Amino acid sequence: MFDEDRPIFLQLADRISGEILRGVYAEGEQVPSTNELAAHLRINPATAGKSLNLLVDREVLFKRRGLGMFVAEGARARIAGARQQGLVTAFIDPLLDEAAALGLDASAITDLVAERARTRTDIHAATRNPEGGS
Repeated sequence: MFDEDRPIFLQLADRISGEILRGVYAEGEQVPSTNELAAHLRINPATAGKSLNLLVDREVLFKRRGLGMFVAEGARARIAGARQQGLVTAFIDPLLDEAAALGLDASAITDLVAERARTRTDIHAATRNPEGGS
């Protein structure tokens, strides 16, 4: 459910953001309330509220007085943009640094990534369909 490495409110905010990104909650749709999240996840309501308020600060959610929290227009694009930047910082920049140390150019990196993606796609297909049929 939650790991010990990061504060729970950040993990919950990431979880809700991920659900918005995957379309579980559409723009304009209401998300669970602080009390619903707290009861369902068995966490302190203040922690759930801190997560929702963080998403309000990030313009992912907005409040309707007396009604609850709703997904903001453009939230999905904002989340995708932020996560894409995180992907660059956490993975692509270190990849490029290591490739430079190994003397690999952009073409070699592209070939490696394409080959790995093809291999992983084959592995996932075999896992989903171990009999080899369709």
